[in-house]
Amino acid sequence: MVNRSARWLWAALCLPVVGCTTVVGLDKPYHRIDEQGGAGGGGVETGSRCAGLPATCGPAGDESCCASEPVTGGTFNRGNDPAFPATVSDFTLDRFEVTLGRFRAFVDAYPGSRPAAGAGAHPRVADSGWDAAWDEHLPVDRTVLVNGLFCDAEGTAWVWTDEPGANERLPMNCVSWYMAFAFCAWDGGRLPTEAELGYAAAGGAEQRPYPWSASADDETLDHDHALYACNGSEVEGCVIEDVLPVGSKSPQGDGLFKQADLSGGVWEWTLDWFGDYPPECVDCAVTTGGTDRVMRGGGWRSAAEALHLSTRDYRVPTNRAAGIGVRCAREP
Repeated sequence: MVNRSARWLWAALCLPVVGCTTVVGLDKPYHRIDEQGGAGGGGVETGSRCAGLPATCGPAGDESCCASEPVTGGTFNRGNDPAFPATVSDFTLDRFEVTLGRFRAFVDAYPGSRPAAGAGAHPRVADSGWDAAWDEHLPVDRTVLVNGLFCDAEGTAWVWTDEPGANERLPMNCVSWYMAFAFCAWDGGRLPTEAELGYAAAGGAEQRPYPWSASADDETLDHDHALYACNGSEVEGCVIEDVLPVGSKSPQGDGLFKQADLSGGVWEWTLDWFGDYPPECVDCAVTTGGTDRVMRGGGWRSAAEALHLSTRDYRVPTNRAAGIGVRCAREP
């Protein structure tokens, strides 16, 4: 399901069963267009949800795991394809992927941490907040939530532990799109749009193939910059020991705006439904229709090609997998 060209066609968007997809940021609903082609930081803590969490993230283990860094808006080409320019406004993006330690506070507060209708909305994307109809996709109580966090059939790759321990700095995995949305809303943020996450990874108009690339032509990729392919482990198959604390590849693997692990670590859910890139747009997101949600960045179990900016992937929003996690966006 990975596509390097980013030239996807998704005819199902306009089938009678699901209707056509709305792209916020355009003047009219999006329909299929047949000719369309498919440095370390400290940041600002994200708020009261992080109160009491020790500063244990980053390469030296002395940064706040809740740090968030500003992203200066601008225009870039989605998937590094000039056919699909998009403009994003200034926003703030968490420096690190959400850790188990941060997610544990959400779990401990559950079900009180479930979002209210409209929570987690993108202020420039209409109707992007929590839909009460999604409540049925959240666990009914804490016990059911925790049971769902043991998502790996082989029993080797989830990071959740019932008691705090050595995994607290690892990127949280086994979270569905709904759970990722709920966490970010509870944490005072929101899910980034696909355009926002892609813009941050590309270094905006620099159009980097990877977040750390020195230029648009720099295709350097190795295990010094990113966590992928089981971290180069010689052990057969991927195991939990291959997962590294967030920011372990910082600063050499950081993007222009100081976020770590924008490629590698875990795949990151975005706000958008999956489909063709919309035409040129400003602060746009695909917010209705479809069956799958977009995720970007590649993960610790991914092949090298998954980490390239031109790669997109998607899953049904109820999917929970050991290679999928979340990073939250916020307003400046």
